[in-house]
Amino acid sequence: MPRHIRFNAFDMNCVAHQSSGLWRHPQDRSRNYNTLEYWTELAKLLESGTFDGIFIADVLGTYDVYGDSNEAAIRHGAQVPVNDPVLLVSAMALVTEHLGFGVTAGTAYEHPYPFARRMTTLDHLTKGRVGWNVVTGYLPSAARNMGHDDQMEHDDRYDHADEYLEVLYKLWEGSWEDDAVVVDRERGVFTDPSKVHEIGHEGKYFKVPGIHISEPSPQRTPVIYQAGASPRGIAFAAGNAEAIFVAAPTKEVLRGTVKRIRDALESAGRDRYAAKIYTLLTIITDETSEKAQAKYEDYLSYASEEGALVFMSGWMGIDLSQYDLDEPVGNVKSNAIQSVIANFAESAEHGREFTVRDIARHGAIGGLGPFIVGSGSEIADELQSWVEETDVDGFNLAYAITPGTFEDVVKYVVPELRRRGAYPESYEQGTLRNKLHGRGDRLPEEHKGAQYRWSSVPA
Repeated sequence: MPRHIRFNAFDMNCVAHQSSGLWRHPQDRSRNYNTLEYWTELAKLLESGTFDGIFIADVLGTYDVYGDSNEAAIRHGAQVPVNDPVLLVSAMALVTEHLGFGVTAGTAYEHPYPFARRMTTLDHLTKGRVGWNVVTGYLPSAARNMGHDDQMEHDDRYDHADEYLEVLYKLWEGSWEDDAVVVDRERGVFTDPSKVHEIGHEGKYFKVPGIHISEPSPQRTPVIYQAGASPRGIAFAAGNAEAIFVAAPTKEVLRGTVKRIRDALESAGRDRYAAKIYTLLTIITDETSEKAQAKYEDYLSYASEEGALVFMSGWMGIDLSQYDLDEPVGNVKSNAIQSVIANFAESAEHGREFTVRDIARHGAIGGLGPFIVGSGSEIADELQSWVEETDVDGFNLAYAITPGTFEDVVKYVVPELRRRGAYPESYEQGTLRNKLHGRGDRLPEEHKGAQYRWSSVPA
């Protein structure tokens, strides 16, 4: 029996998310990002293809590393304008029954107390189908917009995030006992005060004395997503994450990344498969290989290399406008996404350094991840090969055009994988956590968040 492949859709509440310039394509509908209809129709499409969920990225600043200015980002629509991802979820949940929703929110720019309430509210409204992608931030412009001169150093951001999650776990898991809400009409008692507890948190970064202001939701703690692949990011994910997103240009690079993550999970006292790992990928497909290739050439004619360099400069923390297009990038220490540099270095052919032009071409469609082109059968072959050779669980699918890329995957790839027994026919029941791991709605006992449950707190 082949291993089931999992799909997650990767999107953002903006126009140009990963593939710069493709918003100009006549079939692209990303311009409708600021309408509910775009998101509800996309949600229904993804659920028809039994996607695990939709993962909505976010930023709170502009990409202004390229040319030391945000002008190119604004000109190309490179993740600006961008709207709040959280506000989309309720509408999508209303028109679906099973699809999960992973929303991105940073630990650096909002106090954990109001954020805890926001996620609990979403977990109630989705009936337990929400996840949180924990990001520590990487754009200096976002830090400046929040009143800071720059972001914290890379590892310091994770130290701050560790305490941020400690506060949240105390609120979500430990403040309210399961039977605190009694709804006793005869006695006039809605909640038993003896079963609601102040968390009394005092730490380096936060002081939160009181109770969680919301009653427990179906999952209590939303499913924790994480996308950092640096050594510190992997250590953070090993302790917290239940789904992990990575980006790797080749199978060889991905195999090493997956092994490092699974080893770290085991070192943290968890099962090697306690987190589902999805790798970034863009699929361009049609009913035949020839039609798929023609579609790719058509898409490429709309892609913007400068837009791609805007993204890459922001992700890598390097102003690529300073380089000649054929100049090797070399070894550059970055305080942004360290794994990007490592990926390029590890995947260079025969020791050849990546040039700026290589980076632009690589990122023009699909951003940091690879793309594959072919018929549904050819794509299925390639996906199964990636899973078998790398031990990855599934794919975080970016789009070239939207919703067309997702429509093509549902139409051509999903049926072929199902025919091979390599893709689920239907959803598991229950919350997002149970659909992903089949172990119930709440955090498992070995997860670090479980130690903050009231039953785990000494009297």
